[in-house]
Amino acid sequence: MTESAIAVLDIDGTLIDSNYQHALAWYRALRSVGETRPVWRLHRLIGMGGDQVVTAVGGRELERRAGDRAREQQGKEVDALLEEMAPLPGARELLVAIKERGHPLVLASSAQQRHADVFLDKLDARDIVDAWTTSADVEASKPAPDLLRVALRKLGAPPDAPSVMVGDSVWDVEAAKKAGMPAIVVRSGGFGDDELQKAGAVAIYDTPGDLAKSLDDTPLA
Repeated sequence: MTESAIAVLDIDGTLIDSNYQHALAWYRALRSVGETRPVWRLHRLIGMGGDQVVTAVGGRELERRAGDRAREQQGKEVDALLEEMAPLPGARELLVAIKERGHPLVLASSAQQRHADVFLDKLDARDIVDAWTTSADVEASKPAPDLLRVALRKLGAPPDAPSVMVGDSVWDVEAAKKAGMPAIVVRSGGFGDDELQKAGAVAIYDTPGDLAKSLDDTPLA
């Protein structure tokens, strides 16, 4: 990769410690429409876009019957948990380190706009990143590659521009693969290293801070 390679970073779960809160929010939202599912199974879907979670949980019938209601309630449940979500160790330092190396930097989030705004403020990142996305920017979210392609377009870059994805889930890795990007992963998604490697992750780190210290060993060198 050249120094101008674009860095495309996920926010939820990668920079902000939010995965388990999202799993709980989905649990509560699904219960509100009469569906009770084990939280650990819901956690396995975190990182997948909210437009796809309900179908993954209960098939097209549940999506048709209750998808919109569940998503609306999930958003409200997340609202109530936002204060508990905090940047992961070294998250802002990673953003700074990437920018200091001269990489264009875009945050590829499928969060709702109001949640993305809160996360940007928690990271104090508005003056660091070049652009960011929200769920309003795409019709199909991860593991579809649309969000990553929109992230590049936000920078005025072509779809085949040299770029690297940083995420925390197998869904991030799959989306990156479809978009033609190598994927670096942090373990905060709760997936096993074997799962992430099988999905195609090129490197795995404990925290964003660990990645920041090791950028010279990655495609963002």
